[in-house]
Amino acid sequence: MQKIIAASLMLLIGATPAVQAKGCIKGAVVGGVVGHVAGKHAVAGAVVGCVAGRHMAKQKAKQQKEEEASKKAAVPAPAPAPEPARP
Repeated sequence: MQKIIAASLMLLIGATPAVQAKGCIKGAVVGGVVGHVAGKHAVAGAVVGCVAGRHMAKQKAKQQKEEEASKKAAVPAPAPAPEPARP
């Protein structure tokens, strides 16, 4: 039964787009292992790990976006070129 659930979970994870799966697969693997070791709760651990991994990936992406925005704001705009003198 657990093999069927695990196979179904892997199919669902494989069917999700890569954009939404950032952090999920890594978290699911770690959560599954921890859940298995903690008392044969691998599927529950994988689900929780997926949610936690996705949350952490969102936080990291938000932080990177804020850093890029602050770098753009910190760089001064180039001064306009002087106009050529007219005779």
